[in-house]
Amino acid sequence: MTDWSGYRYLPFLNAPEDLRKLPESALRDVCAEVRRYLIEVITQVGGHFGAGLGVVELAVALHYVFNTPEDKLVWDTGHQGYPHKILTGRRELLWTIRQKGGISGFLKRSESPYDVFGAGHASTSISAALGIATARDMLGKDFKVVAIIGDGAMTGGLAYEAMNNCGLQKRDLIVILNDNRMSIAPNVWALSNYFTQLFASPLGLKARRAAWELTERMDEIGDRLRRLLSRVESGVKAVITPGMLFEALGFKYFGPVNGHNVTLLVRLLRTLKQMKGPILLHVITQKGKGYAPAEHDRQNLHAIGKIDKITGKPLAGSAQPTAPLYQTVFGRTMVELCERDPRIVGITAAMPDGTGLNILQERFPERVFDVGIAEAHAVTFAAGLATEGMLPVCAIYSTFLQRAFDQIVHDVALQHLHVVFALDRAGVVGQDGPTHHGMLDLAYLRIIPGMVVMAPKDEQELRDMLYSALYGYVDGPVALRYPRGSGVGVPLRPMSLLPLGKAEVLRHGEDIAILAIGKPVLEALKAAEILQEQGIRAEVVNARFAKPLDTELLDQISERFSYVLTVEDGQILGGFGSAVLEYLGQQSKQNVCVRLHGIPDIFVEHATPEEQYRELRLDAEGIASVVLEFLQQQSSRRWWTRRFFRIGR
Repeated sequence: MTDWSGYRYLPFLNAPEDLRKLPESALRDVCAEVRRYLIEVITQVGGHFGAGLGVVELAVALHYVFNTPEDKLVWDTGHQGYPHKILTGRRELLWTIRQKGGISGFLKRSESPYDVFGAGHASTSISAALGIATARDMLGKDFKVVAIIGDGAMTGGLAYEAMNNCGLQKRDLIVILNDNRMSIAPNVWALSNYFTQLFASPLGLKARRAAWELTERMDEIGDRLRRLLSRVESGVKAVITPGMLFEALGFKYFGPVNGHNVTLLVRLLRTLKQMKGPILLHVITQKGKGYAPAEHDRQNLHAIGKIDKITGKPLAGSAQPTAPLYQTVFGRTMVELCERDPRIVGITAAMPDGTGLNILQERFPERVFDVGIAEAHAVTFAAGLATEGMLPVCAIYSTFLQRAFDQIVHDVALQHLHVVFALDRAGVVGQDGPTHHGMLDLAYLRIIPGMVVMAPKDEQELRDMLYSALYGYVDGPVALRYPRGSGVGVPLRPMSLLPLGKAEVLRHGEDIAILAIGKPVLEALKAAEILQEQGIRAEVVNARFAKPLDTELLDQISERFSYVLTVEDGQILGGFGSAVLEYLGQQSKQNVCVRLHGIPDIFVEHATPEEQYRELRLDAEGIASVVLEFLQQQSSRRWWTRRFFRIGR
């Protein structure tokens, strides 16, 4: 699919060993070609964009200096990995990225031996790299380990926990902080570059060793001189660099350096490769480097769909949503509520735009707290706010809230604190794939004592649930989870209070009851119409609540129906259907046959959301087919039961 005219090197770089055969003088051209190719492909197929453009030189230098895959590169925040994929045999496959059957948008161990550690969530690389280095030493192996962390991942507490342990263990590993101004701001460039090169140069290292060897032979005076020299070196670094923190954690710190000077990076990495112990190299890069629209709009061009390569704008032919995004409805509703109540605040973990809190941020900047990629802190911070009577709303993607499970339990639920959790991207999320699906929330939230768990069928119900979460159920934590993408286009009206734990019957029937929650509710309604054409009259219930259940309605359904199907876009194990089955079992409702329908015990691979819902049979046709299959199985079972008893008689 690529026109290779104008490319001198890239068509022949099928693996890093091909790159290492080139003279160092060719690397600038290689970087230019990788960046050009990345722009050409991703503007046509979509994907994460800005972060990859910023690490082209770093990826080239790393694969040029280190003997990958024998030496291990551990990439953090996997969307930095596109240049790495291009250089490691997946150049042509980049056209398939994030598409069904294509390569992942993140790092994935099953995809390539060069993908040492899977990365979709941030701040994991240093912990993983230390584990790899420890295993290497215990097994008597000899290879280098490099963790590349950046694009905001250094705001995550896990990174600092890992660095603290690195300083304690003193293993031989290198951490590269890719600072694209989304984490730690750069300091004075010219002086920093000068001293970094001085400290890391062979002459500088030789002088340092000579001074230490000389003072070793000088007894007590030598000890004092070494302490003085160490203070001078540390003082210089502390004044002109942000390295004091990293040195305090036990790292030898070098930087900041220009991350777009591939020649400088190669020379520095060659030197650092010869050194032992925990080392941190701080490189300054520009997110979106080499593509003007991405350089000027780092936030919106972090990830893209198909865009015009010249302007960076979405293509005119791209489908425009006919209804507002759920995140937009949430953001606007937060503004509406905050205008009435000064106690309400919004909390996000580095995703104000993705969650819709940017809308509130524009109206009430002092009432939105972006804590960085630190979900655990966000939850406990919210708990602290709640103790003083504030009404905190934690707007966090479902998949990312998994990282704060203990804080939800220990800091919020155990203390009966009123914190509202707004979980965007619930269910399957499309091309981001397994690391980003919100499939586990119904199960992991439902088991927490005192937690209320809701899911709206449309935008208006989202508004009602947010209002109810703030003012209706105030004795503990409340969670509402809603899907990615556009709503269904219902007209919006003033918010109203939903009775706690009450479902609604949307369609009456006689043959089977379909109990659905969240996005699948409207698909279940469509499925009932399909079934009607085949003579099956299905009752459809919008459950609304996974906890508490509408037990009064469940009792009525168990009296009226022999067959019940539960439908959810979350894991079946422990989810909404499990809750229904648990209740019916406790009530000894043995006359009811229940089938649970949702996401089975798998990780769903990346594809479009439509493809995923179709494969999971969570669209209208799929739900209808599951009902038919269920009823046929039960009919066959009854026939065999009757036949068995006739033979027995």
